[in-house]
Amino acid sequence: MTEASSLARGTLYIISAPSGAGKTSLVTALTKADSDVQVSVSHTTRDIRSGEENGVNYNFVAKDAFLEMVGHGDFLEHAEVFGNYYGTSQSWVNNTLESGRDVILEIDWQGAQQVRRLMPEALSVFIVPPSKQALQERLDGRGQDSAEIIDGRMKEAASESSHYVEYDYIVVNDQFDAALEDLKSIFKSRRLRISAQEQKITNILNDLLS
Repeated sequence: MTEASSLARGTLYIISAPSGAGKTSLVTALTKADSDVQVSVSHTTRDIRSGEENGVNYNFVAKDAFLEMVGHGDFLEHAEVFGNYYGTSQSWVNNTLESGRDVILEIDWQGAQQVRRLMPEALSVFIVPPSKQALQERLDGRGQDSAEIIDGRMKEAASESSHYVEYDYIVVNDQFDAALEDLKSIFKSRRLRISAQEQKITNILNDLLS
């Protein structure tokens, strides 16, 4: 039995960052190294990008369909970011947590605030770049957005970063491997808490206490 599956219920993690800070790359590497972590696939109204796959990177939906889902209360959180809507399926998150797996929500600070109101037990991580210059270089290097959009993201980065105080942990993504180890340590420490270990090593504890 794996560590996460030994828990009665998985842990919900919120991971946020300014655009270009490397959040998605870190989360992808984490999930490849840890099979007990599942990333929530958000719904979005933005256009699909080259190399993306519907249902894998995002669930791409029309704006009318998204707003209908909002009306039905289908989302744990939803927000408008840079003119597009994003949302997290409430039923999928709860079902996955109940199966004993940890869930990561890659969402912004607005979505994080909504999730905390409904699920205050969630743990949250904020990822930052080592400098504003590094962030600019990363956004330019992606080659995905126009200069106008990149300029907007840079202006938004300061506002987004001001919300770091609302999070439980902060990780600086300067050297990727070091940042990944920091992120892994957060997940490992959670699994070493008494509530998790008691279920995993019951026989050891009973033997020591007998």
